[in-house]
Amino acid sequence: MDEPSKRLTKALLKNSRNPKLAWQLLRRTLSTPNPTPLPHHSIHALTRILVRSHMLPEIHTLHTFLLSHIHPLPCQYTLIKLLATSGYIQDAFSLFRSTRSLHPPPPLHLYNFLIHKSLKFDFPHFMSWFYKDMISASISPVTYTFNLLIHGLCHSDRLTDARQLFDVMPHKGCHPNEFTFGILIRGYCKFGLPLQGLKLLDKMKRMGVCPNVIIYNTLIASFCNKGDVEVAERLVERMREDGLVPDVVTFNSRISALCNSGKILDASRIFRDMQIDEVFGLPRPNVVTFHLMLQGFGDKGMLEEARTLTESMKKDDIFFNVQSYNIWLSGLVRNGKLLEAQTVLKEMSENGVQPTIYSYNIVLDGLCKNGMLGDAKTLMSLMINDSIFPDTVTYSTLLHGYCTKGKVTEAKNVLHDMMKRGCIPNKYTCNTLLHSMWKEGKISEAQQLLQKMNERGYGLDTVSCNIVIHGLCRTGEVDKAVEIVSEMWSHGSAALGDLGNSFMSLVNEDDHGRKCLPDLITYSTIINNLFREGKLDEAKKKFVEMMGKKLYPDSIIYNTILHHLCKRGKVSSAFQVLKDMEKKGCKKSLRTYNSLILGLGNKNQIFEMCGLMDEMREKGISPNVYTYNIMISCLCKSGRTEEAISLLNEMLQKGIIPNMHTFELLIKSYCRTGEFRPAQEVFDIASSICGHNEALYALMFNEFLAGGEILEAKQFLDTALDKRFDLGSFLYKDLIDNLCKVENLEGAHDILTKMMHIGYGFDPASFMPVIDGLHKLGHKHEADELAERMLEMVSEGKVGNKAYQNYRELNHTKRSKYGVDGWQAIVHRDDGSAAALKNLKRVQRGWGQGSVSSLQTPKNDILDD
Repeated sequence: MDEPSKRLTKALLKNSRNPKLAWQLLRRTLSTPNPTPLPHHSIHALTRILVRSHMLPEIHTLHTFLLSHIHPLPCQYTLIKLLATSGYIQDAFSLFRSTRSLHPPPPLHLYNFLIHKSLKFDFPHFMSWFYKDMISASISPVTYTFNLLIHGLCHSDRLTDARQLFDVMPHKGCHPNEFTFGILIRGYCKFGLPLQGLKLLDKMKRMGVCPNVIIYNTLIASFCNKGDVEVAERLVERMREDGLVPDVVTFNSRISALCNSGKILDASRIFRDMQIDEVFGLPRPNVVTFHLMLQGFGDKGMLEEARTLTESMKKDDIFFNVQSYNIWLSGLVRNGKLLEAQTVLKEMSENGVQPTIYSYNIVLDGLCKNGMLGDAKTLMSLMINDSIFPDTVTYSTLLHGYCTKGKVTEAKNVLHDMMKRGCIPNKYTCNTLLHSMWKEGKISEAQQLLQKMNERGYGLDTVSCNIVIHGLCRTGEVDKAVEIVSEMWSHGSAALGDLGNSFMSLVNEDDHGRKCLPDLITYSTIINNLFREGKLDEAKKKFVEMMGKKLYPDSIIYNTILHHLCKRGKVSSAFQVLKDMEKKGCKKSLRTYNSLILGLGNKNQIFEMCGLMDEMREKGISPNVYTYNIMISCLCKSGRTEEAISLLNEMLQKGIIPNMHTFELLIKSYCRTGEFRPAQEVFDIASSICGHNEALYALMFNEFLAGGEILEAKQFLDTALDKRFDLGSFLYKDLIDNLCKVENLEGAHDILTKMMHIGYGFDPASFMPVIDGLHKLGHKHEADELAERMLEMVSEGKVGNKAYQNYRELNHTKRSKYGVDGWQAIVHRDDGSAAALKNLKRVQRGWGQGSVSSLQTPKNDILDD
């Protein structure tokens, strides 16, 4: 190198921290009439300075100079390589193309280098271009080239192209090595296709290429993640047969898969074997192994085992890190041990492990989900005292907790506090509050929040729109919701401006707004509510529109349509939808079968219903209590109660717990045909499962009474009184009336006395049959005493007949001869009863509530009832 070149290089290096001056020095040299050729290392030094300072135009100028003054190609390739190394792939590509237009192709290693950098910085189209240029220049690729290309294609989700390139390799004179196979196998496993990877492993062995531990671990982990533990275990054995020793990564994959599939005891067995290294020769567990087991125990609710493991980890000095504590906290919270979780959180600081914001958020989330909002607020204060400031997740969790409890005002206060502390709410935060406001019916506040979200630039998304659409449907404004969905396709979130509020400034058609498009949830909501309103044709149009927008229905939408069609008796249409559903690859679920069975039940097609039940069992779908109730209801209506009882027995054998509706169907069916003994047997089963509750006793009492089993009905009422049940659903007045008719005044009198003694508030009209009966028997004194007790009850306000009237309407029973409105009608009796007239005079003189008019319930109260 001559002296001027040395001086130039020295000057450039001296001004490396002043790149603009270094560039000026070079420009002065280049502008001389006969510029000195620049040495390679000077160009290298200057290019590094320019790249480091992001002076890209200057680099392009330098490259143009090198091309025009016929410098050696390595100088130009240096510029290209340094740009590519620094991530300026587009500039490197531009310089490469201009160089190629004037010079022969570069060597293979530069192509490989540029393909590698294109892959690293995620420019797959440049990678493809370099490969095509290399082939057109008749430069033969090597195995390493193909490895880079296959890796890039897999990375770009072009697995089919990667496989085609792999198959082409032998035709290009290249043979796959263990890295080629490993890259493609990893690509298959990444896409959840481990069976394809397994086939490649077989091909690998046929071609004489030995697999390594990494390839086996990749396949084992993939099969484990899919839950195919048996295949993974066979691969471990095959690995040993190939002379490879499974390492800790292999065992961790197996343990992780077993824990995820709920086989925690099997995972624990492997873990224990790993700990006894000297006997089995297995790899020792590492921290990842311990964490997997700790999380597995927590997920399975095996807290004692988890506690033992934490103690073991503490002894081995591997527990004292934040990740271990966080896993343990998650396990405690997941199993409802919130007090213990708070204790562990305090213990962290005592043991020299500083809790992170994530640690606090774990416990805070558990407290909020369990409604312990006061404790959550206290924990947040402790965080701040520990100089750990709440983040968006913290505030969003607390806000969601308040919203879940319906405490919208408190949630808004959390949002204000969040913003006051400089913590920016995200879309999830705002959408949570927005959803709660719509749910609580605070529509104007919800619309104001929408405006603020837009003004503050949070960007309303599809979730926001779906919340509004769902809220409008809930408030009966389905047509408005449909309009918004239509507008979303052209205006995005700006469609919410159509809500018609003058203060809303949402009509902003920026690019972000246009991206806020309807999704499957949007259409599911609209279609469901159109069906609910009986607008079947409009619902079908929306379904067709959705398909036209390339939104293909999922099982939820299909099941929604099936449910409504079956509910409306359009069973043939439902089965046509079912065919389309299965054609689109959506499998029948429990909800699908329940809808179809309901539809067939409405048509009384019992044979077809049984066929569907059999099909469910064959496909491994267990019927639930709703399925059985539909079947039992249909059988009972058809008078096939014994077959219905068989289904009850089947439910009990399979551990499916019947509910009150199940027993109600069976009891009513037996009582309707006068089979009271079997009804009593069903009652005994029901009481053992549902407990001795009011609804069950009311059902038996009313059904036995309606069937003329008066004494048995009285026994049920006596038991209900002993248990202090609410008598709102009991037809006790009809029982008293019937007892009086069969001249069992003593029994009727006993019921009244018992009810008054316990302190029940009931309809005083119940006294009248007994008072009349006593008068007819000449027991005037007892009749007058009972009449006085009746009026005392009225004066004390111990009256009630609302539930009684409702129940009679539901069961279509005859009204009492004492009138439509219960005790109020006593004063209107016109049958000449001396007792009634006497009581009326007492009331008119001011006894009890003072006047006849005051005894009558105001009309608006009756309407409210």
